[in-house]
Amino acid sequence: MRKETTLTLAALMLLGLLTACGGQRDTADVDVDLAAFYADIEEGYGWGDGYMVDIDGDMLDSYYPGLSDIPAKQFVAKMPMMSSVVNEMVFMQCETEDDAADAAAILQDRINVQAQGGAWYPESMDAWSHGIVIRQGTYVAMVASAEHQDEISEGFNQKFL
Repeated sequence: MRKETTLTLAALMLLGLLTACGGQRDTADVDVDLAAFYADIEEGYGWGDGYMVDIDGDMLDSYYPGLSDIPAKQFVAKMPMMSSVVNEMVFMQCETEDDAADAAAILQDRINVQAQGGAWYPESMDAWSHGIVIRQGTYVAMVASAEHQDEISEGFNQKFL
Protein backbone atom coordinates (compact mmCIF):
# COMPACT_ATOMS: atom_id res chain seq x y z
CA MET A 1 0.00 0.00 0.00
CA ARG A 2 2.83 2.40 0.88
CA LYS A 3 4.59 1.68 -2.41
CA GLU A 4 1.44 2.40 -4.40
CA THR A 5 0.83 5.64 -2.54
CA THR A 6 4.44 6.72 -2.97
CA LEU A 7 4.38 5.91 -6.70
CA THR A 8 1.05 7.69 -7.15
CA LEU A 9 2.31 10.81 -5.38
CA ALA A 10 5.53 10.75 -7.42
CA ALA A 11 3.53 10.46 -10.66
CA LEU A 12 1.27 13.34 -9.64
CA MET A 13 4.27 15.52 -8.81
CA LEU A 14 5.87 14.74 -12.17
CA LEU A 15 2.62 15.48 -13.97
CA GLY A 16 2.36 18.79 -12.11
CA LEU A 17 5.89 19.76 -13.10
CA LEU A 18 5.28 18.90 -16.74
CA THR A 19 2.02 20.83 -16.78
CA ALA A 20 3.66 23.90 -15.24
CA CYS A 21 6.45 23.86 -17.84
CA GLY A 22 4.02 23.48 -20.71
CA GLY A 23 1.97 26.51 -19.67
CA GLN A 24 4.64 29.05 -20.56
CA ARG A 25 4.91 30.24 -24.13
CA ASP A 26 8.06 31.47 -25.80
CA THR A 27 7.16 34.87 -27.26
CA ALA A 28 10.46 35.26 -29.13
CA ASP A 29 8.77 34.28 -32.40
CA VAL A 30 5.72 36.52 -31.85
CA ASP A 31 5.59 39.87 -33.64
CA VAL A 32 2.75 42.10 -32.46
CA ASP A 33 2.23 45.53 -34.02
CA LEU A 34 1.28 47.53 -30.92
CA ALA A 35 0.26 50.65 -32.87
CA ALA A 36 -2.14 48.56 -34.97
CA PHE A 37 -3.43 46.83 -31.83
CA TYR A 38 -4.19 50.19 -30.24
CA ALA A 39 -5.73 51.54 -33.50
CA ASP A 40 -8.13 48.58 -33.49
CA ILE A 41 -9.10 49.35 -29.90
CA GLU A 42 -9.64 53.03 -30.70
CA GLU A 43 -11.78 52.22 -33.73
CA GLY A 44 -13.73 49.51 -31.92
CA TYR A 45 -14.73 51.82 -29.09
CA GLY A 46 -15.29 54.87 -31.28
CA TRP A 47 -12.60 56.99 -29.64
CA GLY A 48 -12.28 59.37 -32.57
CA ASP A 49 -11.87 63.13 -32.66
CA GLY A 50 -8.88 63.23 -30.33
CA TYR A 51 -10.55 61.54 -27.36
CA MET A 52 -7.30 59.75 -26.55
CA VAL A 53 -3.93 61.53 -26.63
CA ASP A 54 -0.33 60.39 -26.41
CA ILE A 55 1.37 60.40 -23.04
CA ASP A 56 4.86 61.69 -23.75
CA GLY A 57 7.52 64.17 -22.67
CA ASP A 58 7.15 65.66 -19.21
CA MET A 59 3.80 63.97 -18.66
CA LEU A 60 5.32 60.55 -19.36
CA ASP A 61 8.19 61.24 -16.98
CA SER A 62 5.78 62.50 -14.32
CA TYR A 63 3.30 59.61 -14.53
CA TYR A 64 5.86 56.86 -15.19
CA PRO A 65 9.24 57.90 -13.71
CA GLY A 66 12.03 55.96 -15.40
CA LEU A 67 9.94 54.44 -18.18
CA SER A 68 11.40 56.69 -20.87
CA ASP A 69 14.89 55.43 -19.90
CA ILE A 70 14.01 51.87 -20.92
CA PRO A 71 14.91 51.11 -24.56
CA ALA A 72 11.77 50.24 -26.49
CA LYS A 73 11.22 48.75 -29.92
CA GLN A 74 7.59 49.89 -29.82
CA PHE A 75 5.76 52.24 -27.49
CA VAL A 76 2.14 53.37 -27.27
CA ALA A 77 0.87 55.32 -24.24
CA LYS A 78 -2.62 56.84 -24.31
CA MET A 79 -5.09 58.56 -22.03
CA PRO A 80 -8.22 60.68 -22.55
CA MET A 81 -7.61 64.36 -23.17
CA MET A 82 -10.56 65.30 -20.98
CA SER A 83 -12.63 62.70 -19.19
CA SER A 84 -13.55 61.73 -15.69
CA VAL A 85 -13.55 58.08 -16.78
CA VAL A 86 -10.37 56.10 -16.09
CA ASN A 87 -9.01 54.96 -19.45
CA GLU A 88 -5.22 54.89 -19.50
CA MET A 89 -3.07 52.33 -21.26
CA VAL A 90 0.53 51.64 -22.19
CA PHE A 91 1.71 49.01 -24.68
CA MET A 92 5.45 48.49 -24.98
CA GLN A 93 7.89 46.10 -26.59
CA CYS A 94 11.21 46.22 -24.77
CA GLU A 95 14.55 45.07 -26.09
CA THR A 96 15.10 42.50 -23.34
CA GLU A 97 13.03 40.59 -20.82
CA ASP A 98 14.93 42.35 -18.01
CA ASP A 99 13.83 45.69 -19.48
CA ALA A 100 10.27 44.33 -19.67
CA ALA A 101 10.43 43.43 -15.97
CA ASP A 102 11.64 46.95 -15.13
CA ALA A 103 8.88 48.49 -17.25
CA ALA A 104 6.27 46.27 -15.61
CA ALA A 105 7.38 47.44 -12.16
CA ILE A 106 7.09 51.11 -13.20
CA LEU A 107 3.64 50.53 -14.70
CA GLN A 108 2.49 48.67 -11.58
CA ASP A 109 3.68 51.61 -9.47
CA ARG A 110 1.42 53.90 -11.52
CA ILE A 111 -1.57 51.66 -10.83
CA ASN A 112 -0.76 51.47 -7.12
CA VAL A 113 -0.36 55.24 -6.72
CA GLN A 114 -3.62 55.97 -8.51
CA ALA A 115 -5.57 53.24 -6.67
CA GLN A 116 -4.28 54.40 -3.28
CA GLY A 117 -5.49 57.98 -3.59
CA GLY A 118 -3.72 59.53 -6.54
CA ALA A 119 -6.88 59.31 -8.63
CA TRP A 120 -8.71 61.40 -5.98
CA TYR A 121 -12.27 60.18 -6.45
CA PRO A 122 -13.53 56.88 -5.00
CA GLU A 123 -14.89 55.67 -8.37
CA SER A 124 -11.60 56.46 -10.08
CA MET A 125 -9.52 54.83 -7.36
CA ASP A 126 -11.71 51.73 -7.62
CA ALA A 127 -11.25 51.59 -11.41
CA TRP A 128 -7.48 51.93 -10.99
CA SER A 129 -7.49 49.12 -8.42
CA HIS A 130 -8.67 46.82 -11.21
CA GLY A 131 -5.86 47.97 -13.51
CA ILE A 132 -3.48 45.29 -14.70
CA VAL A 133 0.06 44.93 -15.93
CA ILE A 134 0.64 42.07 -18.36
CA ARG A 135 4.02 40.69 -19.45
CA GLN A 136 4.46 38.48 -22.46
CA GLY A 137 8.20 38.01 -23.00
CA THR A 138 9.56 41.42 -24.00
CA TYR A 139 6.04 42.86 -24.41
CA VAL A 140 4.38 44.74 -21.55
CA ALA A 141 0.92 46.26 -21.24
CA MET A 142 -0.75 48.36 -18.60
CA VAL A 143 -4.50 48.66 -18.89
CA ALA A 144 -6.58 50.78 -16.55
CA SER A 145 -10.02 51.17 -18.10
CA ALA A 146 -13.19 51.59 -16.11
CA GLU A 147 -15.35 50.51 -19.04
CA HIS A 148 -13.23 48.08 -21.09
CA GLN A 149 -10.67 46.59 -18.70
CA ASP A 150 -11.28 42.92 -19.35
CA GLU A 151 -11.79 43.18 -23.12
CA ILE A 152 -8.57 45.13 -23.72
CA SER A 153 -6.52 42.91 -21.41
CA GLU A 154 -7.87 39.75 -23.02
CA GLY A 155 -7.29 41.20 -26.49
CA PHE A 156 -3.64 41.84 -25.63
CA ASN A 157 -3.16 38.32 -24.28
CA GLN A 158 -4.84 36.83 -27.37
CA LYS A 159 -2.03 38.24 -29.52
CA PHE A 160 0.33 35.75 -27.88
CA LEU A 161 -1.67 32.53 -28.21
